[in-house]
Amino acid sequence: MRACPGLTARVRVVKFEFNNGIAYFTHFALLREDAKTPSKMTRENTMSDANAYVTLSAGETSLILDCRHGARPSVLYWGARLMAPDPEHVALMTTRQHAPGSASVEAAPSLLNAPGSGFGGPSGFAAHRSGQAWASLFKVQDVRCPDDHAVEIVCVDETAQIRAIHTLGLDPDSSILTCQTAIENLGDSELAIDWCCAITLPLDPRATRLMGFTGRWANEFQREEITPFTGSYVRENTRGRTSHDSFPGLIAAAPETHEQGGMCFGFHLGWSGNHRVRVDRLNDGRAFAQLGEYFFPGEMILAPGEVYRSPRLYAGFSGSGLSALSQDFHRHLRQSVMQGRLQTRPRPIHYNTWEAVYFDHDADILFKLADRAADMGAERYILDDGWFGARRSDRAGLGDWFVSDEVYPEGLGPLIDHVTGLGMEFGLWFEPEMVNPDSDLFRQHPDWILQVDGVEQVPSRHQYVLDLTRQEVCDYLFECLNRLLSDHAIFYIKWDMNRDIHHPGSQGRAVGHRQTHALYTLIDRLRAAHPDVEIESCSSGGGRADYGILERTDRIWTSDSNDALDRQMIQRGASHFFPLDVMGAHVGPARCHITGRRLSMKLRVATALFGHMGMELNLLEERAADLETLKAGIALHKRHRDLIHTGDLIRLDTPQHVNSIGVVAPDQAQALVSWCNLTGHRETLPGRLYVPALDPERVYRTRIVWPDPVRSVSQPSVLDALSLDEDGAVLSGEALANVGLQVPLLLPETCLIYHFEAV
Repeated sequence: MRACPGLTARVRVVKFEFNNGIAYFTHFALLREDAKTPSKMTRENTMSDANAYVTLSAGETSLILDCRHGARPSVLYWGARLMAPDPEHVALMTTRQHAPGSASVEAAPSLLNAPGSGFGGPSGFAAHRSGQAWASLFKVQDVRCPDDHAVEIVCVDETAQIRAIHTLGLDPDSSILTCQTAIENLGDSELAIDWCCAITLPLDPRATRLMGFTGRWANEFQREEITPFTGSYVRENTRGRTSHDSFPGLIAAAPETHEQGGMCFGFHLGWSGNHRVRVDRLNDGRAFAQLGEYFFPGEMILAPGEVYRSPRLYAGFSGSGLSALSQDFHRHLRQSVMQGRLQTRPRPIHYNTWEAVYFDHDADILFKLADRAADMGAERYILDDGWFGARRSDRAGLGDWFVSDEVYPEGLGPLIDHVTGLGMEFGLWFEPEMVNPDSDLFRQHPDWILQVDGVEQVPSRHQYVLDLTRQEVCDYLFECLNRLLSDHAIFYIKWDMNRDIHHPGSQGRAVGHRQTHALYTLIDRLRAAHPDVEIESCSSGGGRADYGILERTDRIWTSDSNDALDRQMIQRGASHFFPLDVMGAHVGPARCHITGRRLSMKLRVATALFGHMGMELNLLEERAADLETLKAGIALHKRHRDLIHTGDLIRLDTPQHVNSIGVVAPDQAQALVSWCNLTGHRETLPGRLYVPALDPERVYRTRIVWPDPVRSVSQPSVLDALSLDEDGAVLSGEALANVGLQVPLLLPETCLIYHFEAV
């Protein structure tokens, strides 16, 4: 335990025991009851108002907090790093005066903007005791810093008998700010919490552009820019998972900000359930961001002594543009959230059977597909839906996690042995949270589903949602999955969830919060029993993609659409918060079964190459020439896999008809950049490719490495002038960034991949 810079803090010992996301105090040291008259035991360790500020700095970011004892805590500053900050001067510099028509003394904002303060902005906390004690007012009682980059602020509302503990940390490696709030019921009656954001963060007045993320099934992560406004931007998700249409993230930026420059702030709630995202811009120009869990009525009620802990809010600042902000989020996810586990070995090339066979599991075909996949370069073979119970369609079998004797009379052993004998790992599809009414499990336990009394189930994919808040349900699921993983050489789980939770009720109460924590507990339990098994979060594609699920899984299935044109923009949108090594990206069939569009193998390969690459098509029906193209593309991905999965991602600002992304090695020794013509362009000739992030003092051999051969619509072109399709040209990093490289004239739906290597 370290003292916070500029202050000393009292230390208390707390022990937590967690049950379904609610913490119970089993022991704690006595805290002073009267903040105004400290006891003799603590008086000398009480901080003075003159030094009651905490400054955290990392990378290019600084955070200054006002933690004066007995006052409401607030964020004084969050943004570009201040090399010699004086918090008292910062406080004075932001002094606000009386505005005609307003209160004589203006109530200042705080970390929760609790409704008892009289602050006219958005409240980040709402609670009551049967309609009483609703006007909370939290004041600082304790501050402590476990190290130079973290602080815990303990606040108490003595009238409402509530303790709020704010934990903030600024990661020294990524500069990402992590915020979380815990609420403890100090009273002797139940406390109902209607809303509790992770924290209220003020926005820089210059960050007037707001970018949210919306979409739908098979078209997720679509960036949506909101013009400057006065009022509220609110997105509420009640689907029981992260959702396809309301991703819990947003970006605020200055008007001039672009991918490679300008001020921007990013926010992401690491939570896999219901959530609320809101930004409020007041009529005085101030703006605040709040992200937190969404509660149904009566869902979060704390008994005396119980504690609610909010999901974590991840927030980042960059003064160098949107791509640099994404790089900070990627670094934090890889190293802190996922604890570096993806860097232990190369990410295997997948072959998934779904779009090849669907529910038609024929042993002979599955064996042949394994042979062909191995020949293409696959390193992992995943058997998708249809291998268990009566699962011959999506109408039956969910919940009966036993290998079908009808389809696999000898069990899965022969197929697994064949796959592993070819040098590939074997993976298996599950949808553990669901049950079909037509299943042995439902016939035996019809009460094991989430439901609301007196309300009929909403039909969705012929399945119901199991009630994971019941321990016997989780025990059954763990035993089924544990048995299969223990009895077979299975190294990968595709964990699916194919419907929203329309009835998050159990025993008459709303349980969305408890259901999400029960899911986390089940996955944690399975990982503890099988630490070498990787897990993919697949939820009809991007329906459950967030830092909360990625704490305990290894990959997200970015979208159910394998249409390469759709995927270009889906993957670009997802890259704002997710790095390429966690984004599943597959080469689909020539005709996409969702869009009906037919696209070339060259485009399909180029799109899947920038991600955790895989294949999901019937390799026995593809044309021989396309198979050769696919094989070459997988070999190209393997050659550059380390760069793709560990480099710094950049998105380029391009005309609307183009999508261009790339990765640059941390030492700037090489880069790989994709330029995709989504459609045709208005001009007679295309523009130039400007490559940022290279070393301006080095020279780079520049070549087009995909497709091979590459053709321009007319000749001669820049391909001929610089031999880009052969040995390439040696060009300076300075010229590539500032002069730019003319793009050859291309047909629509064409994607080029450039490689730059320092010489």
